[in-house]
Amino acid sequence: MINSMLMSVIIAAPDGGEPSFSIAKMMAIIVSAIFINNYVLSRFLGICPFLGVSKQLDSAVGMGAAVVFVMVLATLGSWLVYHHVLVPYGMEYLRTISFIIIIASLVQLVEMILQKFSPALYDALGIFLPLITTNCAILGVAVLNIDDKLSLGYSLVNSVAAGIGFTLALVLMAGLRERMETADVPEALRGLPLAFLIAGAMSIAFLGFAGLGG
Repeated sequence: MINSMLMSVIIAAPDGGEPSFSIAKMMAIIVSAIFINNYVLSRFLGICPFLGVSKQLDSAVGMGAAVVFVMVLATLGSWLVYHHVLVPYGMEYLRTISFIIIIASLVQLVEMILQKFSPALYDALGIFLPLITTNCAILGVAVLNIDDKLSLGYSLVNSVAAGIGFTLALVLMAGLRERMETADVPEALRGLPLAFLIAGAMSIAFLGFAGLGG
């Protein structure tokens, strides 16, 4: 009984329609969020941590995992607050500020957890960990889930896939930048200029996945 009620909440349409679930739609959301509409390389969200934490592979993986965690919890919290608090009381105009508060609270939670259980990763991420609060990719996922009228289940799937896509872009960027550290690169291009060139090339490369969208 409890399981059926929980599933009905997860897959129920936001407009109160009949619950529905489609494996095909779920796969389309996953492929789109990771490859076709990658939030970093296609939608250009989350550029600050993408460029700032992609100097080393270890930091990139840690940041990616933290972003996935925050993104999923932020999606859950924002979807529930929007549909069960803001909409019933006609306060949809508070959506953005509400989502920012939720994200900021979750980032503080992640920061305390990492400081307690993984001090090395906490020190490696440094100032970029609090900057997850201003990572527009997390806010973008929460807002777009609402705008696209996705159910809670699909919203969570989209947030996980978007986090994986963010991590993929971050790890690829870190690997390329580490490789470039030992390459014969002109002095004028070292550092951030080269990072921008690599990011542009990666964005163009990911355009090749656009055909998967049919």
